[in-house]
Amino acid sequence: MNYAFDWSAIVPALPFLARGMVFSLALLAVCLAGGMALGLGLALMRLSNRRWIAGIGAVYVSVFRSIPLVLAIFWFYLLVPMLIGAVRGEATPIGPMYSAFVAFVAFEAAYFCEVIRAGMQSIPHGQSHAAQALGLTRAQTLRHVILPQAMRVVTPLILSKAIIIFQDTSLVYVISVSDFLGAATQIGQRDSRLIELYLFAGAVYFVMCFIASRLVEHRYARNALT
Repeated sequence: MNYAFDWSAIVPALPFLARGMVFSLALLAVCLAGGMALGLGLALMRLSNRRWIAGIGAVYVSVFRSIPLVLAIFWFYLLVPMLIGAVRGEATPIGPMYSAFVAFVAFEAAYFCEVIRAGMQSIPHGQSHAAQALGLTRAQTLRHVILPQAMRVVTPLILSKAIIIFQDTSLVYVISVSDFLGAATQIGQRDSRLIELYLFAGAVYFVMCFIASRLVEHRYARNALT
């Protein structure tokens, strides 16, 4: 192997890489908050007694769980502005950054929906009947009895999904957004040190995901004991 490694480009690149990591973590945070909120709404739709409401939820989940995330990113980056422009009668670009946020929230909501729905269905029906017998409305039963228990059950799954989402944030490079990996790519291309920057980025992803996975395993173990 004749390649001469030169790691000197990494230290000067750290501020730019840090900005990329901030964007990756911001995208993860927005995706978790927005995806879980939308996923909860979809889960309630899928559990609705009205077939047309449940059907809409099922179609949404089926569509987004049947396509790759990178395609959803392209959809929201290319097609959604066109649709908005067609409705408003003028071009309405939303920018790659906002497209990434919307695409991740919309896409991951389908997966959070199924996780939350499974958690809600794992709670014995007797608890709902008992709560309503005590005078709680269906909304109060859902808020105070079902959801707290369901979220406790699915928290390890959500944390595991968060690790996968963090890794998937690197896909925003396809619409030229500078996340952590995108920043490493730009620096590597500029300084002709792609191998070094990719190895460094891989090490950072590994350390962060390894620590996060250990925390999730600890949470699984604690849930099993309780």
